[in-house]
Amino acid sequence: MKNLGILIMSLLFISMPFSMASENNYPQTIHYVHLEKYMGKWYEVAKLPNSFQKDCDAVTAEYRLMNNGKVSVVNSCKYKGNNEEIKEAHGTAYVVDPETNAKLKVSFVPLFQRWGWFAGDYWILALEEKDYRYALVGSPNRKFLWILSRTPTLDEHIIEELLSFAQTQSYDISKITMTPAWQ
Repeated sequence: MKNLGILIMSLLFISMPFSMASENNYPQTIHYVHLEKYMGKWYEVAKLPNSFQKDCDAVTAEYRLMNNGKVSVVNSCKYKGNNEEIKEAHGTAYVVDPETNAKLKVSFVPLFQRWGWFAGDYWILALEEKDYRYALVGSPNRKFLWILSRTPTLDEHIIEELLSFAQTQSYDISKITMTPAWQ
């Protein structure tokens, strides 16, 4: 039991720097997100590389609003180098800013999803207003950034606009990688 307490305290200590950024330095989110409209399947078009997706090509995220107000998250990708092997990660998200619904926390650690522990930030920075056809999602520490689309590909000019906006929000777009689409 003592080891479990040490593990939990260590994990809390490790996650603290991610939540200590100055509020004045945070990126701007969209004014309001209709969660029901945001639900469904999204294709990853581009991203800032990260360790948990290093072996992934053709990435999708599927969001479903649950009865308790939380969001079920299923991320899928083809294993790099093997188009037959599909990897999935199941998580839970919850809104942390109900005034806008644009700031969420997502956890993929099943043991802690119930309490929202060890959850990453998922901020909706830009969103096509009419049909929610594409979105720009990032984290306030600017280590994570994704361009998402309702279709596997997105017009180049839209990608450029989203990246330009991300740059105005102080994201390092020089490291952006395009995500190979499902075939």
